[in-house]
Amino acid sequence: MAKYRFDQIAINSTEKKKPVEEDRFTYLGLEHLDSGTLKVTRFGSEVAPIGEKLVMHKGDVLFGKRRAYQKKVAIAPFDGIFSAHGMVLRPKENVIDKDFFPLFISSDYFLDAAIKISVGSLSPTINWRDLKELEFELPDMDSQRKLAEVLWSINDTMEAYKKLISATDELVKSQFIDMFGEPKNSPDAVSFETAFTIRDDLRKPINDAVRSEMHTGQLYPYYGANGQVDSINDYLMDCDAICLAEDCGAYGAGEHTSYIVSGKCWVNNHAHVLIPKECCDIEFANVYFRILDMTEYVTGTTRLKLTQAKMKTLPMILPSLELQREFADFVRQSDKSKFAVLSCSNLNLWSSSACHRLKATDGVLSRSALLL
Repeated sequence: MAKYRFDQIAINSTEKKKPVEEDRFTYLGLEHLDSGTLKVTRFGSEVAPIGEKLVMHKGDVLFGKRRAYQKKVAIAPFDGIFSAHGMVLRPKENVIDKDFFPLFISSDYFLDAAIKISVGSLSPTINWRDLKELEFELPDMDSQRKLAEVLWSINDTMEAYKKLISATDELVKSQFIDMFGEPKNSPDAVSFETAFTIRDDLRKPINDAVRSEMHTGQLYPYYGANGQVDSINDYLMDCDAICLAEDCGAYGAGEHTSYIVSGKCWVNNHAHVLIPKECCDIEFANVYFRILDMTEYVTGTTRLKLTQAKMKTLPMILPSLELQREFADFVRQSDKSKFAVLSCSNLNLWSSSACHRLKATDGVLSRSALLL
């Protein structure tokens, strides 16, 4: 396999424009991109985005250079504008096959290398001047085309399984409404602080440089907005709690905006720390946040934020603990079904003749590109 600098593989399009009113309908921000998929399922803004944005064309590969550890890569579904916190990339087709290119950009092989050159602590960002110098090995064009055919076939299969998982999530939401009604319109809604003790005083950010010196000895989880981002040798908390994303979360109905932490850990300032009171089952509350549409409670356009003041206005439905636990048990059974679907999808993919050919293919990409 030949080795190439990244600027020999990709074109970084820097064409920009100042948005006008109609551009709000074709705007893509980093908040519209989901890790683990190249597909865009939401877009647009209620008002024209502020500041210059990157011009994108249908088929361009969109890469989130800010907080690249979130691994956000997508294919532009239409002509429009993209966040200046990203990159608009196009393949140099004399070096890389156009169908293989988005698979390469979304591979761990590329993303892990790119993340390592991020600079900054609060919002680590990748600079083109550093990225363009990275070197990557690529198979010959014929092998790239064969790999692309296999990987896109896998992607199609995975997308079909994701639809099954989405249907399971809809079942959970439907069951909740059947049992307790719509969260926002319920006459039984109680105040947020009836359900939780807010302990944002327990959270504290640690920059990358300091954390790099905390990787020896007994390690504990270090959490951010959307889950664990590191392991360090100290902790601030030793309890069960819910972490609800303060920023960088996905706040629509059906999104996973919160997660449960247990035992010794450290939470940074990108998540609110909530201790459920005796009237609130922790698993029920975690699922409730998954069902609740919080979009009207967040502020910002390119970087959504759920302030503590807004969080306190979220409506909470608290049926009896018995009903809370009954619903939480129903969700656990649904989640088992989702896990079974995922296990089935992995089995089918890896047992396919195409994947046997893929695993037999020599080279770095054959081992790392399977993340769609």
